[in-house]
Amino acid sequence: MKILWLNESQVKDVLDMSGCMEAVEHAFAQHGLGMVQMPPKSYLYYPAHNGDLRTMPAFLEADDITGVKMVTVHPDNPQKGLPTVMATVILNSTETGAPLAIMDGTYLTDMRTGAAGGVAAKYLARPDSRVLGLVGGGRQARTQAMAVMENFDIDTIKVVTRHRLQGERFKQDMESICDCDILVKDSIEEVCDCDILVTTTPAREPIVKNEWIKEGTHINAIGADAKGKEELDPLILKRAKIVIDDIRQAAHSGEINVPISEGIITEDSIYANLGEIVSGKKKGRETNREITVFDSTGLAIQDIATANLVFNKAKDAGIGTWLEQF
Repeated sequence: MKILWLNESQVKDVLDMSGCMEAVEHAFAQHGLGMVQMPPKSYLYYPAHNGDLRTMPAFLEADDITGVKMVTVHPDNPQKGLPTVMATVILNSTETGAPLAIMDGTYLTDMRTGAAGGVAAKYLARPDSRVLGLVGGGRQARTQAMAVMENFDIDTIKVVTRHRLQGERFKQDMESICDCDILVKDSIEEVCDCDILVTTTPAREPIVKNEWIKEGTHINAIGADAKGKEELDPLILKRAKIVIDDIRQAAHSGEINVPISEGIITEDSIYANLGEIVSGKKKGRETNREITVFDSTGLAIQDIATANLVFNKAKDAGIGTWLEQF
């Protein structure tokens, strides 16, 4: 038996945003129909190193695909020349349990998280949205922008970063793939004057104020992915239609985790999970005035659906290295 090994460069060769969004949207639909097995993320914390390790298994029953992602998150890594997020994905045979493929999951994670935000915006943002606001300008901001532009005619991107140089780098990198104006702003308030707002920071206290969010705005809250993290003023959540990816994960480590723990909102405040909307069980945006928030924690089904896409495309293209298993 053989295992296909794919490094990051090889994953990039076969994974584009359009295909990734299709795979992720399908995975959300299966989740909404109750046709997946996916326990919540399991965490190991390394306080001395400001990092953690997460394991994320999933089984998409209708597609008969399964596997696990192991991902580490170390916010101080960029100072060492390393990505904040690093990951590996293993696909397994459901028939025998044997591993089918092992692939770098770092770029895959960036893409599938961006794709989730793009799918959420497709169902929750106003169709006439033209201005995209980004709080944070790192790797995740790039794929979030790429995904939103798959379904919206964005003419202006506003970005604010902790250091203006990072914002200028974002602008330089994205100008080659974005046919729109990219404006580097000095304040979060300026960026919040938009149609679709995406937050991708590691903040542990609210940085987006309630009074900055106008009616009709859709927000992808991406940064809160561990207990104690939050980016949005909880008063925004009290005004908004809240959509989560998975209630067990979101209540533990998503944007809603702190407001729920402090009693500001309850689980009854949650309108739906995204899978219920994608599968047609519940409606998405219903008026042009409502504020919508997608709380994204990242689901293993996104990783496994995307990894399966990569596996099949790599096999067809003859990309990767086959390793002897036994």
